[in-house]
Amino acid sequence: MPVADRLPVPLQVTEGPQREAGGDRSVMAHPVSAFQAAYISIEVLIALVSVPGNILVIWAVKMNQALRDATFCFIVSLAVADVAVGALVIPLAIIINIGPQTEFYSCLMVACPVLILTESSILALLAIAVDRYLRVKIPVRYKSVVTPRRAAVAIACCWIVSFLVGLTPMFGWNNLNKMRRTQELNASHTEFVIKCQFETVISMEYMVYFNFFVWVLPPLLLMLLIYLEVFNLIRKQLNKKVSSSSNDPQKYYGKELKIAKSLALVLFLFALSWLPLHVLNCITLFCPSCETPHILTYIAIFLTHGNSAMNPIVYAFRIKKFRTAFLQIWNQYFCCKTNKNASTTAAELGN
Repeated sequence: MPVADRLPVPLQVTEGPQREAGGDRSVMAHPVSAFQAAYISIEVLIALVSVPGNILVIWAVKMNQALRDATFCFIVSLAVADVAVGALVIPLAIIINIGPQTEFYSCLMVACPVLILTESSILALLAIAVDRYLRVKIPVRYKSVVTPRRAAVAIACCWIVSFLVGLTPMFGWNNLNKMRRTQELNASHTEFVIKCQFETVISMEYMVYFNFFVWVLPPLLLMLLIYLEVFNLIRKQLNKKVSSSSNDPQKYYGKELKIAKSLALVLFLFALSWLPLHVLNCITLFCPSCETPHILTYIAIFLTHGNSAMNPIVYAFRIKKFRTAFLQIWNQYFCCKTNKNASTTAAELGN
């Protein structure tokens, strides 16, 4: 959920266009408060970390052949979603937090991008988990099964499904009829001008029953089972008694274990960042009389946005290929010591 505007406020709906003394529609509810200024500052800080960090991930994969397998293609898809969170969702969240007056479907269009990007991230993580499973389950046949073409098709399917899930509110599962009933407006073509907030336009039934119970929780549980099986398969292979001439399998599964641990950490951080806000949504739906402290809602929102900045840090500290690729980019494009260091890191990437 993209904005701090899921905080409960009185519903403000006006029939027809709202006009000021000069005849123009009002677009801002009131000046920015000190609390809003602090919120905006934190959001901007998250965006300033998230966007460059994930662009660096995409850059590293693009310029290094050692990072051109299916797993890293799925990681690029995840990074694209995280760049969009910092460059698109966070600015939209800031605008909505300030409190613009807008038409219902305009507000709905502002609310939907985060739903698309969240689902894209989940499906990318699921694709990564399936890919790691295939690498340890069928190592000999892996390259013939997971081809670049099939990986590209999988990524395209993930994004198509993400758009369908995220844009479902635009197709009718929203709060428009509920608002009409509340305001007792019978004209079906009445233009609504509202104070744009997430809960005003997005149905909590959609968020809980469809988004969370169908498209968030089951994939997370499936990924948990997949990674448990991956670790189990790797442990079995590493515990096998092999001859001294059979070092390659041990080396292969040792590397797979390290990468699997790093990617499982990415999954854990995603779940840790997003589950609190979904739990708050469940409380809102199932216990309407329960009041959630505003500070908890803000913390949950910062966690969801902050997750987009976490992955590049995990890659840098946990995956050697990414670390050396980042150093190569730094030495080649941002540091004067290009010749010696670039050749050194390139040699490391080849290993």
